Amino acid sequence: MSGWWSVPLQLFVGLAGGIAVGSGMVAFLVVLDVIPRLAQISRSYHMIRWYEGSVIVGSLFFTLSDFFNWSYSFFPLAAALFGLLAGCFVGMLAGALTEVVNVLPILAKRIGMGSYMIWLLMAMIFGKVLGSLLDWLNFLG
Repeated sequence: MSGWWSVPLQLFVGLAGGIAVGSGMVAFLVVLDVIPRLAQISRSYHMIRWYEGSVIVGSLFFTLSDFFNWSYSFFPLAAALFGLLAGCFVGMLAGALTEVVNVLPILAKRIGMGSYMIWLLMAMIFGKVLGSLLDWLNFLG
């Protein structure tokens, strides 16, 4: 790709992609109510600003870490601690997703797709499988 327009086009596409991914992440967290649900379960609703701040700081830090290829060397037990914290987050995300999946039948009936519910679920499943397969094949090739 060459020409005077290639750099501004790349900047625009990169910025647009970043905004889209960031907006999707925020929408995902808002729709799933992960942070308020975490505060409710742990009975620490007074700390919700700390939860929100930690999500923002963690997202920014690891985005910059990935962008600038920072590397870290920690003691071996740090991997276990990081794995524990990542597992807690994934578990909470799975729990929140389970609650959202319970909403799908109600939503389908309200918008008149009650009889097509199986097709809606199959489309979601096959879309996830196809996306994962394409991502996996892309990393192998």
